[in-house]
Amino acid sequence: MKSIRAKFVSIRDLLATAWPIVLITAIGFVVAYQFVEPAPPSSMTITTGSESGAYYAYARRYAELLAVNGITLEIKTSAGSLQNLERVKKGEADIALIQGGVEESLEGEDQSDLRSLGSVSYEPVWIFYRSEYRFDKLHHLSTQRIAVGEEGSGIRGLAMKLLEANEIPANSKNLLPIAGLSAAEALQRGEIDAAFIVAAQEAPVVQVMQRLPDVRVMSFIQADAYTRRFPFLSKVVLPRGVVDLVRDTPPRDTVLLATTANVVVRDDLHPALVSLMLQAMTEVNGKNGFFQRAGEFPAYKDHSFALSDEAKRYYKSGPPFLQRYLPFWIAVLVERLFVLILPIIILLFPLLKIAPSIYNWRVRSKIFRCYGDLKFLENELRQSYVASRHADYLLRLDRIEEDAYTRNIPLAFSDMLYTLRVHINLVREKLTHLESGATPNNKP
Repeated sequence: MKSIRAKFVSIRDLLATAWPIVLITAIGFVVAYQFVEPAPPSSMTITTGSESGAYYAYARRYAELLAVNGITLEIKTSAGSLQNLERVKKGEADIALIQGGVEESLEGEDQSDLRSLGSVSYEPVWIFYRSEYRFDKLHHLSTQRIAVGEEGSGIRGLAMKLLEANEIPANSKNLLPIAGLSAAEALQRGEIDAAFIVAAQEAPVVQVMQRLPDVRVMSFIQADAYTRRFPFLSKVVLPRGVVDLVRDTPPRDTVLLATTANVVVRDDLHPALVSLMLQAMTEVNGKNGFFQRAGEFPAYKDHSFALSDEAKRYYKSGPPFLQRYLPFWIAVLVERLFVLILPIIILLFPLLKIAPSIYNWRVRSKIFRCYGDLKFLENELRQSYVASRHADYLLRLDRIEEDAYTRNIPLAFSDMLYTLRVHINLVREKLTHLESGATPNNKP
């Protein structure tokens, strides 16, 4: 029974020592939890162009790669880049594919809640025209009927910028809202004289236009000037013969302007999803192309939007360490637990280091209280022993011994208890000497 009680007291002492550590750790846990990102959602929404466009094709391939990691990417078609930008600003989509330069159409509107993940491809600006003369400057088209794309499209916004820079007014009746294959058909029928097309070399409309008889592609002799005036534009070259080696199409190197296809997200998109999206962009858009080298994309080429912090880290160091070696959801779980547990470990290390000292002090303090009473009694006997109170002294000494005996001390500290009882007996012997007539100063 005593053994059971001793164990109970020992456990009680341990708990009494541990509760401050538990309390401090709990507070640290609550504070650390404030910095833990919530788990990422299992779905996102991306807004693209039409189903026949390159943006939609990119999104389809992104969706396939994300699905492997358990993320559903919902694809929304749209009328063009302006609508995509509006959707992501209003929270109707998490991700938008937009054409470079489109955001200038929204100048003055707050775009602080949007971030760029970078550009994913060049989008050449093709100006196809029908003429017996070779044009190499846009102002040569000032009297021509030009297809500039539909209202709200990225093509139209870019075409208007370039034409206005060449003193061709936006309200000109010669600027017609025709786009894509409709523009190719209109050019073939002679209903228009030129058409702006912003699309990849592989796009069907570009392939059709390049094979129309008597249709030329404008080579921008002033390309460097355009890239200075419009920083979102780049200069690219379509090499001679690259379209058709046998027919030598094009018959000479053609200098084109190119904007970029950019991925824009809301700044509250979960960082883990941003990282996963960047990995999908690298897989889909990082290969060779007509105008790009392998590994050139994705990259931060259009600085119209601030680059997200996660994208900065990705372009500098690649995917997060854990996502390189673990499945996505396991990597996210480990990252969240790491943020939560690491501060707790740092906090517990010094606390656990001092815990044994606190425990020792608590146990020893029980013995020290008895020593305090014993020392006080011994001093009283030395300084003012009164023979008539001898029985009272013995009673006090017995109480001290009983107190020491009833204190439940862990076995590891039993030596201190037995040492205390030896000292109690020394004082008892002193009392015996005093009763027999010895002076208080005599030693037992």
